[in-house]
Amino acid sequence: MEDITISGTPKTPTVEFLQEEGTLLIKGRSIPENSIEFYKPLIDWIGAYAQSPKENTEVSIKLEYFNTSSSKCILDVFKKLESVGSSVLIKWYYEEDDEDMLEAGEDYDAIINLPFKMIEVDEI
Repeated sequence: MEDITISGTPKTPTVEFLQEEGTLLIKGRSIPENSIEFYKPLIDWIGAYAQSPKENTEVSIKLEYFNTSSSKCILDVFKKLESVGSSVLIKWYYEEDDEDMLEAGEDYDAIINLPFKMIEVDEI
């Protein structure tokens, strides 16, 4: 199983899904032209990872902004992570003055059956 490493652009986030480390990172801005097309390989990767996950899986979400279509795809990522079966922790990073991003993380936390840790940072 190959890791996924995607460099971020002004419209798409940086992605680092590292199987051996059991870490997943999505960072930056998520406003791709086609969110489903961008996120599908990530969701497929999580499905393959779920076949032999690490004992602990750490997911770091460090988004400064995402659009509505990305929000649905991010929810799909979280739903797929529920199937991993091992211990999964979602670290949701938000800037200290970004109430919208904190609220988005809290909304996902209320929907998804995985532990979320809200982490306030100075800058993403």
